[in-house]
Amino acid sequence: MLYKKKDKAKKQPDAAPASPSSPATSSEDPYDLSKLQDGISTALSQLKDDLAKNRVGGRFNTESIEFLRVKPHKGSKDSVKLGELAQVVPKGGRMVTVLASEEDHVKAIASTIVSSNLSLTPQPDAHNALQLNIPIPPPTKESRDHAIGLAKAAMEKANSSIRDSRGALHKRLQDMQKKKLARPDDVRKAHEHMEKLIEKSHKDVKDLFETARKALERV
Repeated sequence: MLYKKKDKAKKQPDAAPASPSSPATSSEDPYDLSKLQDGISTALSQLKDDLAKNRVGGRFNTESIEFLRVKPHKGSKDSVKLGELAQVVPKGGRMVTVLASEEDHVKAIASTIVSSNLSLTPQPDAHNALQLNIPIPPPTKESRDHAIGLAKAAMEKANSSIRDSRGALHKRLQDMQKKKLARPDDVRKAHEHMEKLIEKSHKDVKDLFETARKALERV
């Protein structure tokens, strides 16, 4: 009897096979391209923002002034965005006004704008000590060429970001195939879907750039 009990005890651990739902045997979905899609959407959104900030002529983009860093107090090491110290308002035609929240900040704001690469010269308003008036110079061939160069750099940045997202997904699919977490046929089809998305996204990037380039050339 003792021998039978002992024999039964030895066999018992082998009687419970690993559960099919065990994490060790679960696999990822090779058709899950959500991270790639998110990466593409982020790249396109950033490109649109970059192109919108890169205008010459027409209505001046006030963000180029608002994002300048200002040291509000003389000798201060800390700086803040100009937009936190003043309102920047396009006044129509080729004029922008900057309305400071405090008179003590006006001089620092004016100095920051003059020393920036925007080629702007703020002028104190004769009727309001808190206000600076900034005439916007007309675009030149050099400024157009510079803007187009910046647009091209933004396009290349977007394409690079999309390639990075593709590389991450390609590596994940390769790992899944090596570890046999997905069938080779599913991995192949997932690659095909991936490449179609990448091809479309690069076309979208190019279209956005071409639209911006033509607008810049018309100014």
